[in-house]
Amino acid sequence: MVTRTGPRVSFKAQMLQAREEAIIKSVNHLLASKGFEAMTVDEVAADVGIAKASLYKHFPSKEDLAAAAMVSVMRRAQAFLDGLPPEAAPMDNLRAVVAWTMGLKLAGEMPALPSQNSSLRAALIGNTDYMDGLIEVSDRLGGWIEAAQAQGRINPKLPAIAVLYTLYARACDPVLEFLKMSELHSDEEIVSLVMSTCFDGLNARAG
Repeated sequence: MVTRTGPRVSFKAQMLQAREEAIIKSVNHLLASKGFEAMTVDEVAADVGIAKASLYKHFPSKEDLAAAAMVSVMRRAQAFLDGLPPEAAPMDNLRAVVAWTMGLKLAGEMPALPSQNSSLRAALIGNTDYMDGLIEVSDRLGGWIEAAQAQGRINPKLPAIAVLYTLYARACDPVLEFLKMSELHSDEEIVSLVMSTCFDGLNARAG
């Protein structure tokens, strides 16, 4: 007996999907290395190896290009959260998420956040996929933060939203790049150092 797994995707559709994935990957790296304002559509087309006119068939504007890359990263974040052990402690989950985002940053796969007055910021606010993902990720992290505060692992006097934004900031922390440029530490060591300053603070501890 033959079991059908779903409608067959045409070769053309597969090629278009592969091209779109290559475009998003290129945009992601350019956003990470240069930022939205410095990135150009010409650079993306040249990096992927297609004409700019072909690029616009997939994404009609620079903002749409960047928004697609940001949505892709948000989905990766959701998938990472889904893969965390369900029995893990809230603080362990938070540490895992921060370490993961910093790893992406060091690998050049974490897009720089748009500036306050950027046209990309406006595009993201109007992008349902991105905003729904951001809200879902924020709610899950916020729940872990509040649980960790209740367990005495995070200072309960700190507003949960302040802790959340502090953790989000690690995804675009320039300290990561400064330490990487020094060539004194491996990526794993850099993540460990910044994790220590983020979660353990700078105060010396006896013993």
